[in-house]
Amino acid sequence: MEITVSTGQRHPAIRRATGEDLDELQDLARRTIDTCYRPFLGDEAVDWFIDSGASDAHVKSHVEQGGVHCLSQDGSIAGFSILDGPTIDLMMIDPHHHRRGLGRLLLRHAEETLLARYATIRLESFADNAGANSFYEACGWVHGDRLEGERPDKVEYTKNGTDG
Repeated sequence: MEITVSTGQRHPAIRRATGEDLDELQDLARRTIDTCYRPFLGDEAVDWFIDSGASDAHVKSHVEQGGVHCLSQDGSIAGFSILDGPTIDLMMIDPHHHRRGLGRLLLRHAEETLLARYATIRLESFADNAGANSFYEACGWVHGDRLEGERPDKVEYTKNGTDG
């Protein structure tokens, strides 16, 4: 006899963020930066960035402008994207939810949203963020040039409606 146990887990949902989401989004951003950015930015840069409040201010300004989309799972925010013109300005998945397909789902949503309005879309990534860069390339993004004058070094990725 086979027994099936329901986990109560719902399918992920993507919706526009509201002001009520701000604290949870800022906490997710700080946690993701703290966990994932240290290997390529270093402890000093990560600590400075988090402590400066720049991350919190960036998320807040985009929530106020209506450009943040939340990916929710099981009643909490598991990730978010910031869309600004033809650019995916920022995309983060909570480190506890990595490698579950949520990043692909959120990226696909951002792509569809932007490609409905723009022929070519773009994003920037830290040049030394090998994990994220491999992810973008596996999702069909085209690696472009290093961005001049940016520190730490960043690279641009582009995609258009005919890219894979």
